[in-house]
Amino acid sequence: MIYCVEDDSAIRDLMVYTLKACGFEALGFENDTGFWEAMREQRPEMILLDVMLPGEDGMTILRKLRNSPVTSGIPVIMATAKDSEYDKVMGLDSGADDYLVKPFGMMEMVSRIKAVLRRSGNHQDLTLSCGMILMDKNKHTVKVDGEPVLLTLKEYELLKLFMESNGRVFTRDNILQSVWGINFSGETRTVDVHIGTLRTKLEKAGDYIRTIRGVGYKMEMAHEQ
Repeated sequence: MIYCVEDDSAIRDLMVYTLKACGFEALGFENDTGFWEAMREQRPEMILLDVMLPGEDGMTILRKLRNSPVTSGIPVIMATAKDSEYDKVMGLDSGADDYLVKPFGMMEMVSRIKAVLRRSGNHQDLTLSCGMILMDKNKHTVKVDGEPVLLTLKEYELLKLFMESNGRVFTRDNILQSVWGINFSGETRTVDVHIGTLRTKLEKAGDYIRTIRGVGYKMEMAHEQ
């Protein structure tokens, strides 16, 4: 999934249309409000971010993304009508992965996206494993002892959090922040309910997710108890 944050509806619609035509999933947002709401539901593979936006501008959004451990690794390409060296340097120094200067061609945009995704993919292990559990982050699939397991988005993100930090203890607040987002206002009971359904779906591998009384949860293979 690629998020396009662009206040010009004509440009935004063309960007989303082009990306879909090239085989990507894409969603467009005209300002920061809809974008942050979507971020709480699903973290994208990449963000195309216009600098000049109503409300929070692109640079502010970029800094927030880079300052959060939940979103710091998402590739970001900045887009702006300003063709100045200063704006390019500011964007790149703030953590942008690449820069597009308007007006840009749609095929140039797609080419830049593919290049950044290749670079970012070179530094990421796209498979995770713990005992009988195998997760393919590229295909967004989970298998237990070779059998596919169907998870909701939040269950998948929860399992990924545990598998990426095998053995680490997470408090309920840690989990809420990482999986539901920094602005999530739900109760910690939400975590317990999702842990329960995830354990059930993982069946015999559900025992890997251990309750640490008075603290929270961690993932650890059963024989390590």
